[in-house]
Amino acid sequence: MKPEFENIPLIDTGSRFEIEFNGSSAFIDYRQMGSQIALNHTESDLLIAGTGAAAAVVEKTLSYIEEHKKKHFPFVRTLQHSSKKIRNGSESWTKDFMDMTSFNFH
Repeated sequence: MKPEFENIPLIDTGSRFEIEFNGSSAFIDYRQMGSQIALNHTESDLLIAGTGAAAAVVEKTLSYIEEHKKKHFPFVRTLQHSSKKIRNGSESWTKDFMDMTSFNFH
């Protein structure tokens, strides 16, 4: 994760994990079922595309899930790939994530 994202808190709204950066947000929609969390959709505002915000929210979300002893199910291909690389300790997952992420207009 880029240093500028390290101190940005992860916000849990009850249906999404998000971070705010420069007035815009990156988020992951989820659904919790007991100790399991299904990660359904990830998105970043166009204004922060390419900054590393989307990668930061993924890393923070997966860390949160691990710290809270939950099990995650990434239903988005991007998250499946990122999750596997993070678990394997790869440093290159951020670039792979950013290469595969499509940003949506708001």
